[in-house]
Amino acid sequence: MPDSAPDAGNFVTKKFALRTQLLAERASKTPGELADAARAVQDTLVTVLTALSPRVVAAYVPLGSEPGGADLADVLLRGVAPELLLLPVLLPDGDLDWARYNGPSSLRPGRLGLREPAGPGLGVFSIAEADIVVVPALAVDRTGLRMGRGGGSYDRALARVTPAARTLALLHDGELLDSVPAEPHDRRVGAVITPGEGLSALPDWTK
Repeated sequence: MPDSAPDAGNFVTKKFALRTQLLAERASKTPGELADAARAVQDTLVTVLTALSPRVVAAYVPLGSEPGGADLADVLLRGVAPELLLLPVLLPDGDLDWARYNGPSSLRPGRLGLREPAGPGLGVFSIAEADIVVVPALAVDRTGLRMGRGGGSYDRALARVTPAARTLALLHDGELLDSVPAEPHDRRVGAVITPGEGLSALPDWTK
């Protein structure tokens, strides 16, 4: 029987080290750098989504140094004006419910410091209605494999997205990598947006 324990331990160590490095790099960014990056990402995202004319968009409210800016949902509501903009609601088991976003006054504090829509939950499978799904990530590789913070919430959510939907992650410059440590449950995205390079289409982007 092969001894796989050292390989497994090495994999976990590498993934932890990469997460730690990426989070430290984000934490080192100044407010001005974060604001400039947010504007660049938002401009590209609105341009891309406007061209695709989605009816339903699933997105999120970035926190702290996450790319996209805290006003991302408002920018999408004004600039893209989908019929329905869904934002996640973190459930006790770490899964994601989804609720309609109707503007800043509809947000409330959620679990782990998140800001979530206060309206009724539409169910974990409501993400299957989305034409475009915008997700957070710490890094994505050139095949589209996404690395998050380790909770698995978005891996579960992305498993429910329809094959026709387009998925994209918002990153800072330097977070689109040649490879990331991957596990069988890790999900791919179709594209990423970074401040410096704009939209980078990956293998699953073209439908």
